[in-house]
Amino acid sequence: MTEQPVLLDRAGAVLTVTLNRPHRKNAIDQPMWDGLYDAFHDAERDDDVRVVVVTGAGGDFCAGADLSADRTDHPLTRMHRVNDVALALNEISKPTIAKVDGVAVGAGWNLALGCDLVVATERARFSQIFARRGLSLDFGGSWLLPRLVGLQQAKRLALRAEMIDTAEARDLGLVTWIKPAAELDSFVDSLAAELAELPPVALALSKRLLEEGASRTLREALEGEARAQTVNFATEDAPAAFEAFLLAKTEAKYTGRWAVR
Repeated sequence: MTEQPVLLDRAGAVLTVTLNRPHRKNAIDQPMWDGLYDAFHDAERDDDVRVVVVTGAGGDFCAGADLSADRTDHPLTRMHRVNDVALALNEISKPTIAKVDGVAVGAGWNLALGCDLVVATERARFSQIFARRGLSLDFGGSWLLPRLVGLQQAKRLALRAEMIDTAEARDLGLVTWIKPAAELDSFVDSLAAELAELPPVALALSKRLLEEGASRTLREALEGEARAQTVNFATEDAPAAFEAFLLAKTEAKYTGRWAVR
């Protein structure tokens, strides 16, 4: 029986997307690109999904695109599909978490960097390996890296294509938390559950404001924030949060539902 290239697991409001080609260190072939696109596209449109976790099977995150596959289609056609997946991940309005163990290289590392938060084990390793394969950056690396580490460090990572460890990746701002391998699952489960309890509309708007802020003037950013807060005030969540904080001294239950009638 052919294995499923992408596994989906729902636990409450948390969807875990697992790259499932462990014999190839989860290198991404065409069926996996298709599976990732469908998973990200569907997750954005499912209101019951509040958090998306991306991980790899078998002790590795992802060894990048599978360059060994025998393909006859035009390379530009293949790259358009790669780009579709990168955009589908970026357009998820819910919090996304990369859970990284083992190798995360090339498009695999950029898949992790495309998530909002990155949790990695102490034994994880990272590389923008493209140059050592005769290639340039893809899966959004040319857009992500300068925004995350600045232009000079982005050039260093791209041009040298060296392998770095988790500690250096965190020092560069490319890993959010480092955890022992034995604690990775429990930490990510707890983090995802925490995020799933927060107001979904407010989180989605904050994500977009931060991402758009890198290319906006201060005036444009402030105007965007004002529009976002207007939307928040029209949901059930802002009044519920105020009431819980000021009156009940409890945690509010957030729904994201529109309150204006």
